[in-house]
Amino acid sequence: MTEVEKLIPHRPPFLFVDEIVSHEGETLTARRTWRADEDFYKGHYPGAPITPGVLLCESVFQTGAILMARLFAGQGGGGVPLLAKVGDVRFRNPVYPGETTLIEVKRKETLGGFHMMSGSIKSGDKRVLTVEFAVAWKAPEGQVTTA
Repeated sequence: MTEVEKLIPHRPPFLFVDEIVSHEGETLTARRTWRADEDFYKGHYPGAPITPGVLLCESVFQTGAILMARLFAGQGGGGVPLLAKVGDVRFRNPVYPGETTLIEVKRKETLGGFHMMSGSIKSGDKRVLTVEFAVAWKAPEGQVTTA
């Protein structure tokens, strides 16, 4: 089990963070290599594959969940990240199969149990996207699991 898998509940094929690069205070940076053999490239788009923007956003949200898990480590009670709000998403450049991206998230403030965050992705020296989002960290209550 990887360090990422120890911190968040996401698993392949819906895990879009490969490793943690750095963590300082309220900021965490992670890395993801978008592999050409991933199934979604077969349909997005045949003959001209491009990484879906929604999956790029998901990699930011998962990186935010990793940051929250680290910030809450040792506080007991467990918890899972719940995406509460997404806003001001800006896509600047596409990501193609084989590219490695750096994902950075920052917790800006906490209000009433909601953690306001900003995130960005870069591929090399080009900015891929920016997004503002909010996460709630909740202990699972009455959740039925099948796995």
